[in-house]
Amino acid sequence: MKMVSVSEALSLISKHAQDLPAVKLPLRESLGYFLAEDIHAPISIPPFRQSAMDGYAIRFGTAESYEVVGESKAGDFREFGMEGAEAVRILTGARVPDLADTVVVQENICREGSKIRIQRMPKPFANVRPIGEQVKQGDRIAKKGTKVNAHLLGFLAGFGLEEVLVINKPKITVIVTGNELQTAGSPLRPGGVYECNGIAMEATLAEAGFPVASLGQVEDEQFATTKAIAKALEADVLLISGGISTGDYDFVKTALEANGVAEIFYQVNQKPGRPLWFGRKGKTLVFALPGNPAAMAVCLQVYVMPLLRKISAGGDFSFDLEKGILFGDLDNACGKGRFLCASEESGMLRLLGQQACNTLGGLAQANALVYVEESVSQLGFGDKVQFLRINRW
Repeated sequence: MKMVSVSEALSLISKHAQDLPAVKLPLRESLGYFLAEDIHAPISIPPFRQSAMDGYAIRFGTAESYEVVGESKAGDFREFGMEGAEAVRILTGARVPDLADTVVVQENICREGSKIRIQRMPKPFANVRPIGEQVKQGDRIAKKGTKVNAHLLGFLAGFGLEEVLVINKPKITVIVTGNELQTAGSPLRPGGVYECNGIAMEATLAEAGFPVASLGQVEDEQFATTKAIAKALEADVLLISGGISTGDYDFVKTALEANGVAEIFYQVNQKPGRPLWFGRKGKTLVFALPGNPAAMAVCLQVYVMPLLRKISAGGDFSFDLEKGILFGDLDNACGKGRFLCASEESGMLRLLGQQACNTLGGLAQANALVYVEESVSQLGFGDKVQFLRINRW
């Protein structure tokens, strides 16, 4: 299978990005999920005529003096006769008695014992919120595909909703490969490196609201790699780091084939991140990412994150590139799609000095990835460039 371009790789991934099934969740547990259906108001807000101010509820008229016959505070439910020139002391948010139609703010009242004298009469119906002033029963209050944030969750709670239908989140398994990998906490052995790819992948996904169900490590050995992948194919999305190049100890590709995972593409004409593999078995989508940390992180941002957003949110598959202005020069004589660490401010992009693919140092400092298409050989100061926002959660 031939090497594909960046745009071809994105198109092929998009074709296999199918929405996950919907699931009902308790409202309190729905934070960060995307709604699977429109939500309509089960009640009106406010559900009763409500006082907008502290003051006195009256029947609008020409009287200047009123007898106070009771009080209505938030949560009360009591009716008053309101015969003649009678008033009810009322507090903000309280139910306005049925026979009252106007609330006089307390600043415009002079009270003496049980009587009040209105110093400034408001207009009829002043300071009374009618039923459904904010939302009427049956109105759409949330649109399908909307992400449940803290404010939306609280808004829905105000309608008495206990559960919502949301698109499920993917079950994600991560496998990192390599004999050289070592966990932190012990002195580094000769030839060893501390494992960082799995930690960075898990953290990147967590920032975007995608928890990793399982994170495992496997040595560069055929049987162990094949066994680890077989177990991980229960996931919706399987991410493998390393072992996908063509070296003597790269066993991921043959292990995927042994497990019946169909290859959709292998190798992308880009730098960094050329040895990217994408395939599928049943419902499970598999990305075999490069082992070099920066190459892995670029592929994660460019290919994996758009897929995860699509399958868990519905809508279109989108690679969210923005346009900016290059502050400097850029040579792309290699004829590949390039992803370069950059600092963006007010649409101006400065390339960073650290662009090595074997470290996350450049990505740790960057807030943008500049993307240069393979057909573009050179760019200069002031030229328009495309970029992807990163590290801005």
